[in-house]
Amino acid sequence: THTYTYTYTYTYTHTYTYTHTYTYTYTYTYTYTYTYTYTYTYTYTYTYTYTYTHTYTHTHTYTYTYTYTYTYTYTYTYTYTYTYTYTYTYTYTYTYTYTHTHT
Repeated sequence: THTYTYTYTYTYTHTYTYTHTYTYTYTYTYTYTYTYTYTYTYTYTYTYTYTYTHTYTHTHTYTYTYTYTYTYTYTYTYTYTYTYTYTYTYTYTYTYTYTHTHT
């Protein structure tokens, strides 16, 4: 009597995991402020006096008086306000997962 027994066992397990994360965020903020103030006042003062006297014979007197008043005032106000705000945010998210199991 002859008995022969042969047993062979082979087990193979392979696991592969790949994870990739990518994040993307984009934010854009733009603020523009413009303020303009203009004030104009005009006043002008001018005074002119003219006197003319002429004496004639026989004691004749002639008097001429001329008065001119002119007032000039100039006021200039200029206000300029400029505000510029720029905000830039960039975020990008990307997730990739790969799992491979071989048995």
